[in-house]
Amino acid sequence: MSLRCEVLAVGTELLLGQIVDTNSAWIGEQLALSGIDSLLQTKVGDNHARIVAALRAALERADALIVCGGLGPTHDDITREAIAEVMGAELVIDDDIVERIKEMFASRQRAMPEINVRQAMVPTGATVIEQRRGTAPGLICPVGDKVVYAVPGVPHEMREMLERAVLPDLRHRSGETAAIVSRTLRTWGQSESGLNEMLADYIDELERARGTTLAFLASGIEGLKVRLTAKAPNAAAAIAVLDEQEARLRVLLGALVFGVDDDTMESVVLQLLRDRGLTLGLAESLTGGLVAARLTDIAGASDVLRGSIVSYSSDVKFDVLGVPRGPVVSAETAMAMAQAAQRVLGADVGVSLTGVAGPTEQDGQPVGTVFIGLAIRDKVTMQQVRLPGTRDQVRQFAVITALNALRLTLMTS
Repeated sequence: MSLRCEVLAVGTELLLGQIVDTNSAWIGEQLALSGIDSLLQTKVGDNHARIVAALRAALERADALIVCGGLGPTHDDITREAIAEVMGAELVIDDDIVERIKEMFASRQRAMPEINVRQAMVPTGATVIEQRRGTAPGLICPVGDKVVYAVPGVPHEMREMLERAVLPDLRHRSGETAAIVSRTLRTWGQSESGLNEMLADYIDELERARGTTLAFLASGIEGLKVRLTAKAPNAAAAIAVLDEQEARLRVLLGALVFGVDDDTMESVVLQLLRDRGLTLGLAESLTGGLVAARLTDIAGASDVLRGSIVSYSSDVKFDVLGVPRGPVVSAETAMAMAQAAQRVLGADVGVSLTGVAGPTEQDGQPVGTVFIGLAIRDKVTMQQVRLPGTRDQVRQFAVITALNALRLTLMTS
């Protein structure tokens, strides 16, 4: 059986939301890359009894536990004391650690406050992990046939200590070399439940075969992610498994997949336009420039994007874009705006959005109605959608829906 590891983050500030726990996420990623099964991540406040309870509960379930935080010099830094209680050990001052802390303060031309001596307290039987970037050393603490690692909560101190001491020790204890690697396919155009139905047989097959897992990650305006995770003897073997499974998923999902891992809808659309030698002009009404903002977040967008006309007022649609007077939330207006974006901005492709974000209906159209116009050279098309949510959600969903409509059109043109 492979070694099972948990992560315990200590600090009341984490529970209050004053600090986001990025440490546990990073530790989880490193455990996966090392092929170590990460079962559970927990947060606990600066309370001795609760930390002790969390330590004991984790050691009931797991073979190893990484405790992050609570190793500072102040009264609320009590991780050492809690671990010592669980070990049934006394805390003893390590004079070598005291001297190293004094030297660090002296290098900054300061005297060490007496309170920092607390950081030199080590449970009997524990091994010290040398601190190279701060004052708090780490600890490797045996608890029966299990182990607790204590590392600082300061991210750069924690990461250096984990890479240098904790992960090598964990790999040695596990007695096996393995890698856990993930790949995320990014999709748009189907609900989470809809994707689950589409992939039901495939998911059943993965579960029977073991070794590769699939999970859905709903990401709002970034689309719906389908994450594949493979465990194999090494990273190269895991990547080969992911290559095979990605190919199968692409067959099953088709054009719903727009990218992989760090791809975004806007980066994919810009590259499609670039590959085809096409420039883009935008005419935005309800989105108020949001499409242009997302595109220009991508470095190098200027070689594709000519510009955007934010025609929020009806008069701007009539006077600047030359849209025929009449209801502005309509298919006819969307198509006229797209053609105007081509003409006014000198672009090969024009994309337009007009609709009703709320809070009330407009031109007889209910909230959530969006018309998307697409003009590619001399061909003009239109797509009408109904989007759910608040005013802001309608606007944001309209952006990715319009970009996806352009992506699909480019792929078939």
